[in-house]
Amino acid sequence: MRTRPLHYERRGKGPAVMLLHGFTGNGRSMVDVSLALARDFEVIAPDLPGHGRSIGADDGPVYPFDECLDRLAETLEHAGHARAHWLGYSMGARLALAFALRFPGRVSSLLLVGGRAGIVDASERAARRSADDALADRIEADGIEAFIDEWLAQPLFESQRRRGHEFVAVQRRQRLDNDARALAASLRGLGPGAQPPMFDELPRLDVPVLLVAGALDRAFVAHARDCQRLLANADVRVVADAGHAVHLEQPAAFIGVAREFLLRAGRPAKSTDPIPVEEPPS
Repeated sequence: MRTRPLHYERRGKGPAVMLLHGFTGNGRSMVDVSLALARDFEVIAPDLPGHGRSIGADDGPVYPFDECLDRLAETLEHAGHARAHWLGYSMGARLALAFALRFPGRVSSLLLVGGRAGIVDASERAARRSADDALADRIEADGIEAFIDEWLAQPLFESQRRRGHEFVAVQRRQRLDNDARALAASLRGLGPGAQPPMFDELPRLDVPVLLVAGALDRAFVAHARDCQRLLANADVRVVADAGHAVHLEQPAAFIGVAREFLLRAGRPAKSTDPIPVEEPPS
């Protein structure tokens, strides 16, 4: 039985870019990136399972990881494309990477922002899954508002607070436009603890990959370096004065990086120009 496509928005014309948001976002939460890329590409921005309008009345307590990949494939086909460049942030980056490994013929390139290839250590992965399951239960019990306030208070998002109260308020309002039960189901099935580790499979990926991380997000800079060592055709871009959400904290710099990479990745394979690496100041 075929899966149903995710709800998505599209803009622009040209080669397809699948734009995957992070946990608690939706297809509109990266709209500035979408608008900028739509000058050269057709941008397809789905609401990932459990987010925005990709929620069904009969959805269960878990959105399975593999089923999400199938729905992404169905969404790409429904939008009229056989393949696309894939740009994902955080949870969206993990899903884009997993999609490329499962459906390599449908991927032209990967641009991964604040992503990782899973948790190698089995005990660490089990502990993270247990923590994610406990958090999912709290989301259902306490409601969306209490959860979003807890989520945004994490050190991971501390650098965003430098952009001021109004910026933080906008981010909070966008994230509140979700359903507690559906977010809990997404976390149980798509969270880092539920995701199978992908490190052993990375060497077989042969598409261009750009791994982007903010210099202030040291853990994910390290994750990017770990992935780069295993990929055949990957570069790392570390963006100065940015944390986990590079596209929000340094939007102009990120859009420049993204357009440069995607336009370069669309050139004939004989192009070997390197992607310049911006390192943070020492």
